[in-house]
Amino acid sequence: MLPPTPLSLFCALILCLPLAIVFTIITPTSTTINISDCQENKVTIFLTKNLPEIEIKPPFHQPPRHPPSPPPPQDDDPLLHLASQVNPRPKSPKKLAFLFLTTTPLPFAPLWKLYFNQSRSTLVNIYIHADPTYKYDPPFTGVFTDKVIHSKPAKRSTPTLISAARRLLSHALLHDPSNSMFALLSPSCIPLHSFNFTYRILTNSGKSFIEILDNEGGAYDRWAARGEESMLPEVGFKDFRIGSQFWVLTRKHARMVVRDMRIWPKFSRTCLREDTCYPEESYFPTLIHMQDPRGSVSATLTSVDWNGSAGGHPRKYKASEVGPDLIMSLRNKRRRYGYEGINGSDLSVMKRNDPFLFARKFSPDSIRPLISIAKDIILND
Repeated sequence: MLPPTPLSLFCALILCLPLAIVFTIITPTSTTINISDCQENKVTIFLTKNLPEIEIKPPFHQPPRHPPSPPPPQDDDPLLHLASQVNPRPKSPKKLAFLFLTTTPLPFAPLWKLYFNQSRSTLVNIYIHADPTYKYDPPFTGVFTDKVIHSKPAKRSTPTLISAARRLLSHALLHDPSNSMFALLSPSCIPLHSFNFTYRILTNSGKSFIEILDNEGGAYDRWAARGEESMLPEVGFKDFRIGSQFWVLTRKHARMVVRDMRIWPKFSRTCLREDTCYPEESYFPTLIHMQDPRGSVSATLTSVDWNGSAGGHPRKYKASEVGPDLIMSLRNKRRRYGYEGINGSDLSVMKRNDPFLFARKFSPDSIRPLISIAKDIILND
């Protein structure tokens, strides 16, 4: 017999190819097929079992990146205008905005760091207005790093403190649409409860906490501090209110403050006498009283002791006074509500007992005893 030639082998392969295809379709579980009908020498064709499907995806197109938002304007007028256009309803999850208004380093920064470290970073934002004419040594570090907004000089008993607070509110409104409650604090403030306790109290409230007092001693002198009729006609004496400059505002009220162009021009005027002025203690209570009295609880959540005050400043707690008993007494202290007709004389408000969340003023050297009781007392609810 003649040996097979290459041509004959090629013909045999071509003739047997349909048979291989048939076997592939009918017998998918076979791994080999012996074909001996084509010629004497056996030809083995290997078939692939269960070939995986190959999915052909369209080419990946990365979505265009949005350019980062420009920084807020440094001039107050465009800053306030931009902030006045934000949505007054916070997005979820709700966040707390802590607004530190200071002209000094933060002496209680170590305590605040422990406080903020209890929180999820997604639930809190920090903003600092630091008077640029002062030297901050040590600088702001830790949780306060890069938290200073564009600031301008601020002085007590002048409208510059109001401007600083409005600046803080504007930055917080623009920075995060989830900021729902805005707490104004001084460098001498400390927390009285844990962050989780504070978060629960504030986010469950649908109202601002701002002291709004009527018929306070010296109220007329404060109203007329810029001149007998300087506040008219926008702010009559019957609408003039006084209260603590440290408040917690809802997002709605924060936007109300930065939108205000009606009574701010009156309060921005220079007082004839500084000792009867204190505009930072009258502008915010007057504005909320005139525009949305039912939207607030007329009380501050920052405890302060006016017994033994001097020069318009409250009592300052010394390091030797700091201990568990002081913290518990400040927590349990009865706060003062502004009982006035539409906002406070109803029983639902008179029966309120909202907890103090913060306290002032403490001497800078109080930080050591405060830290020693922070874990077991201050931050333990």
